[in-house]
Amino acid sequence: MSLAEAAAAIVAAGRRMDRMGWVPATAGNLSVRLGPGDVAITRSGGHKGFLAAADVIRVDLAGRPLDPGTKPSYETLLHCGIYRRFADAGAVLHGHSVAATVLSRRAGDAIRLAGYELLKAFPGGPTHDAATDLPVLDNDQDIPRLQAALEARWDAAPDAPPGYVIRGHGVYVWGSGMDQAMARLEALEFMLLCHLEEGRHTR
Repeated sequence: MSLAEAAAAIVAAGRRMDRMGWVPATAGNLSVRLGPGDVAITRSGGHKGFLAAADVIRVDLAGRPLDPGTKPSYETLLHCGIYRRFADAGAVLHGHSVAATVLSRRAGDAIRLAGYELLKAFPGGPTHDAATDLPVLDNDQDIPRLQAALEARWDAAPDAPPGYVIRGHGVYVWGSGMDQAMARLEALEFMLLCHLEEGRHTR
């Protein structure tokens, strides 16, 4: 994929996520794999609902900018960790929804999602009669340490879903391309919102 094509996909996804209320202020970041060793990702500090092609920059798989004078988000390293770990990951989306933030603050080390029709958006969920444990990681400003914690979780549970939540922070989801990543994000956010609503009405 060319940088221009990746930027167009990222701009469109950012506007979609903004309309849904998942990237308030300058929250979130979005990326697309360009090739074996480089990634297109939103630059630091931009509002995702008002992105332009110039707001998308290139980095290598260690998170280093490939274009002079550009500054990626520090969380770029988490995107790169996904691309290094999962060869089939072609796009990564990170948002900060109310449901993900509130539920992760209450959760243990996972949020169990069960019986939802939209579990079919994830591997291993051909019907609604399924369950998955969405990993929850403690927030940490030391991104390499957070990435190491993620790697340990993935090693322990290789069948974990293609997504996780950072406690009190937001969700990461990935797919083979932007369309699949967005479908998974929408499915996950719907299930998290249902989970949050159920909790409100059963207290």
